[in-house]
Amino acid sequence: MIQTRPRFLSFEEYLSYDDGTENRYELFNGELIEVPPESGLNTEIANFLFSLFLPIVGHRRIRGHGLELEVRGEPKNRYPDLTILREEHIQLLKSRNTIRLNMAPPLLVIEVVSPGDLQRDRDYIAKRSQYQDIGIPEYWIVDPQDNAVTVLTLLETTYSQVERFQGEEVVRSPQFPDLQITSAQIFGSGI
Repeated sequence: MIQTRPRFLSFEEYLSYDDGTENRYELFNGELIEVPPESGLNTEIANFLFSLFLPIVGHRRIRGHGLELEVRGEPKNRYPDLTILREEHIQLLKSRNTIRLNMAPPLLVIEVVSPGDLQRDRDYIAKRSQYQDIGIPEYWIVDPQDNAVTVLTLLETTYSQVERFQGEEVVRSPQFPDLQITSAQIFGSGI
């Protein structure tokens, strides 16, 4: 028996689809592309950052890798490693953990770069462009290969690099100035 793969003409069609699994998919040109699980190192770093933001924003405004963001371009959706929500998102995400284009963007998105050129390009170029396009005020690229944290902030419609932090430099967040963490502490969390 031949099974046909579903094709979707719209993001709304995709949102109503349920294949009966817990798999996560990116919607690319109308087709589902399964999102592989994160590496252990990336998960540890994201969990460490989660624990740092927890006392600052509270548990209801932090989402891990399961939050889905609708974006423009291809794919039509992304699953950031860590997202800091606005207060208004708490109620809006009760039925489905997806921030749609018609909603306000989250305050901060953090991506932990996976090994490989394709993954680096995805986080440094493709996601940066998509997150900028939907107006996310702050984007962190946490790069274990370079032991560096790049903080970008949205100025009008374009990301500007605040700084690239390494070693004992304290990561400065325009959205969260009370956060006190060095790059070395972030990368030491994944050891």
